[in-house]
Amino acid sequence: MPEASPPLDRGLRRATTEDIPRLKAVLAEAFNNDPIFGWLIPDAGRRRARLRRFFGIELRHLVLPRGRAWTTSDLSGVALTMPPGKWRVPLHATLLEGSSFGTHLSRAARLAAAIERRHGRDVPGSHYYVRDIGVLPEMQGNGLGSTLLHPTLERCDREGLPAYLEASSERNAALYERLGFQLTTELRVAGSPPLRPMLRPPVSPEATS
Repeated sequence: MPEASPPLDRGLRRATTEDIPRLKAVLAEAFNNDPIFGWLIPDAGRRRARLRRFFGIELRHLVLPRGRAWTTSDLSGVALTMPPGKWRVPLHATLLEGSSFGTHLSRAARLAAAIERRHGRDVPGSHYYVRDIGVLPEMQGNGLGSTLLHPTLERCDREGLPAYLEASSERNAALYERLGFQLTTELRVAGSPPLRPMLRPPVSPEATS
């Protein structure tokens, strides 16, 4: 049986547009040493600034208008989730995000296309999509990522729908496995580090009682 999600004990709330400046910085710190973003933005000196731009666009033009961003009272982490039917990135957001990758835009475009194709094959029906989960490095390892995922997974179980995400590191994949996610494949594009699409079936009330 997958590990139960933790209770909401960290002042969990939905983020708003006023939180974007702080949360894009939190996500940039969380993903600064991420293998995939290191491959997409190899210039370490510019990576944080480019990540802040990327996640600012993602929050403002995709997640907050179409989905939900769950954060804590101290804004030390955030989970970006999309509801059924809303997981594809609109063209205008894709074009805006492209500037974040500079001369490696073609890498980002190829990877994004491969992710979208795999996503459509892995879970063609209704589901919730976890785009990103980011926690400040000094706050990692104490269960905050699981807490941030709790509202989405609870809703999946209540509605009988699966959840889907891509893990960009072995450490993240191990966390998601403990929450009931199962690896569907390993995705590599043009020499990229491995990306791990994962699917979590809904858990029935009987299974947790």
